[in-house]
Amino acid sequence: MARSGMYIGDTEFAVHNDTLNVGDPAPDFRLTTNNWQSKTLTDYAGKVKILSIVPSLDTRVCAAQTRRFNEEASSLGDHIVILTISADLPYAQRRWCGAEGIERVVTLSDHKDMNFSDAYGVHVSDLRICQRALFVVDQNDIVRYAEYVPIIGQEVAFDAALDVARTLANQ
Repeated sequence: MARSGMYIGDTEFAVHNDTLNVGDPAPDFRLTTNNWQSKTLTDYAGKVKILSIVPSLDTRVCAAQTRRFNEEASSLGDHIVILTISADLPYAQRRWCGAEGIERVVTLSDHKDMNFSDAYGVHVSDLRICQRALFVVDQNDIVRYAEYVPIIGQEVAFDAALDVARTLANQ
C-alpha cells in the first residue's frame, strides 16, 4: 500500500506501507552491518533503541543527523543503542563512518530487500531509499516515539527522542 509522504522540493513521492504509532510492537528486521553481517531487532534485546532512519549518509542533512547522534551517544550510557539505518551499501556506510570518525552509532543497511523499510513504513520505492524518520523502541521492543519527516531536507526532533530514550533507560 502506498501513501503520500515525502517531498523532495515540490515533488511528492509515495511511501509504502502503514506508519507505526507509539504503543505498537516494533517489527523485527534483518539489516546488514558494515562488515556484511546480519543483525535483527533481537540482537539489541534489553536495550533502549534509537532508530535514526536516513535517505543516504552522503547527503548534508543525513550526515548531520548521524554526526549529532554519534556525539550524543557518548553521554547516553550502555543501556541505549543508536542505530542509523539507510539503503546505502555497507561499503559506502563503512567508508563514510571512517571518513567522519563515527564510532558510537551503529550503521545498518537495508539495501538487500528493504524489509526494514517496508515494516516501518519508510520505503520510498520509486527512489529505493528510506524516508527520514526517528523511532525510540523500549527494552521490550515497543515503539515509544515515532516521527516521520515529510520533507527530505528537514531535521528530526533530536531532543524529543533523546528525552524519551533517557527516561526509558532510567526506569
